This record gives sequence, C-alpha cells and structure tokens, in this order.
Amino acid sequence: MAVPGADSPDLAAAKRLLDAAKQVGFSFARIAPGPDGPLRGTRQTPHWVDEIYLGGLADSCTALRRRRSSLVVPGGLPVAQRVSGDAIEVLHTVVTEWLT
Repeated sequence: MAVPGADSPDLAAAKRLLDAAKQVGFSFARIAPGPDGPLRGTRQTPHWVDEIYLGGLADSCTALRRRRSSLVVPGGLPVAQRVSGDAIEVLHTVVTEWLT
C-alpha cells in the first residue's frame, strides 16, 4: 500500500474505523510525541481485554485479544486472538469481529 496523502480514501476509511472503534468502547492515547505518533487503544469487557497498536496507516499495526481472568498469570494473560497488518485491516477486524 502506498503512503496515503492527507485527502486519500485510505486515510478517510481509517479515520472512520478509528471512530467506530471508539464507539464500541476503545480509548486511544498517543504513545509517542507528535501529531502522527503511534496510537494505543484499549478496551475491557466482562470477558476480554483488547489492545490495538497503530504504528502507521500502511504497516506496523497489531491488535491483541486476551481472555480476562481473576487469576494472576505470570507474564500476563495468554493471547487468544491476534491480527497484524495495515491500520484498515486491523481496525476493521476489531470493530466487526471482536464483539463484546
């Protein structure tokens, strides 16, 4: 995927998917300085802990889904599902397939 410009359809689609992720309960924060710094999104539901890392529009994006547990698990909860790819692919999967 080519690096999209400010008015590209890919950027507009990613923004709409980011808004949709916020509507289904994700909160996002920049994890590096700058207006284009990477984003980390989190959502906790009664059964899942979901995380999204958006490093850029074209690549470096990952989402992880872990089953919640009342047990303390050394090294953290095991990953139940994972998706990697561009921002559109990752956000689309999380918004449409990872229902609470």
